[in-house]
Amino acid sequence: MAADTAAGQVESPRALVVGVGLIGGSIALALRRAGWFVLGRDRSETSLAQALSAGVIDAVAPDGRLADVELTFVATPVGAIAGEVRRALVDTDGLVTDAGSVKSGLLAEMADPRFIGGHPMAGSELEGISGARSDLFEGRTWVLTPVATSDDDALARVRSVVSSFGADTVFLPPEAHDAMVAVVSHVPHLTAASLMGLAASASDEHRGLLRLAAGGFRDMTRIAAGSPTIWPDICVENAEAIVTQLDALIASLSTVRTVVQQGDRDALLAILERARAARTALPARFTRTEELAEVRVPIVDEKGALARITTLAAELDVSIVDIEIAHSLEGAEGVLILVVEAHNGARLTAGLQASGHRPILRPLDDRG
Repeated sequence: MAADTAAGQVESPRALVVGVGLIGGSIALALRRAGWFVLGRDRSETSLAQALSAGVIDAVAPDGRLADVELTFVATPVGAIAGEVRRALVDTDGLVTDAGSVKSGLLAEMADPRFIGGHPMAGSELEGISGARSDLFEGRTWVLTPVATSDDDALARVRSVVSSFGADTVFLPPEAHDAMVAVVSHVPHLTAASLMGLAASASDEHRGLLRLAAGGFRDMTRIAAGSPTIWPDICVENAEAIVTQLDALIASLSTVRTVVQQGDRDALLAILERARAARTALPARFTRTEELAEVRVPIVDEKGALARITTLAAELDVSIVDIEIAHSLEGAEGVLILVVEAHNGARLTAGLQASGHRPILRPLDDRG
């Protein structure tokens, strides 16, 4: 919470961003836009100087204790995240989250209730601090990965901050996150790189080939233009899930190869129609109040209660738009207030009832 100064003014809350590249710099800009005073830390003195001179951060973080830092974002390469999370948990008394795309390797750190794993599903072809934007996360998905030991208020606070960036939050268990991200991020990047490599090799023989690259090819390979330096760490940390999904992709391509080789028009059409239906069904962001509903859930006021419910929502494929925790002044029970898409409200309510909860569902317009 922001503190009152002696002059009666409200002092800006202080945040620390570790790693001020594209993602970390964008987080810093989004924090500053939301009224935070942002300290920066990076192993590159050049990057820090650029971030400071460009107004991405307010100041360089000093060494030692940072007792007044309320929230730390670790946005380093994946291989360095665990060490920086541990350092932040020692150097600060505040909450800690990260922006890495692999979570299973951070399970030991997640045992500390102050650390909430996170992953913004956003990026750019631009690299480093020069590509940082305060609006990078608007309309993008930001995954949070609570575990049984996560503190409910910490989870709600981190969710509130990233939502202030314009991001849509999704809650997933760490292992489920890694398996899903292998499908929608890691394997697509490797596939785009492979396809681009195939075209580049062919262009050695047919020098005009890349001039023929139309919109479809450019759309499919756009992500191959991203920074390659982050991917070795990602592939090492999430190797099992990536290999599993690469095997599935190879098998799928083998099926397509057989269909094409045999000239099976009906089978090929079925494959393409299924893909088209899945693509057009990708969820869009909702904006109207009438599309939302509120679910109130009495919960035991203890660590892990919110994590259990958000995990259940993820298993039921229910997106949580907003969260509020009403703590009881007496007794050990509070009320969790979830805002969800209206058409998913009944499904979440049924799932909560089946797990022993007593939810109340009502349209968002009835609040008050």
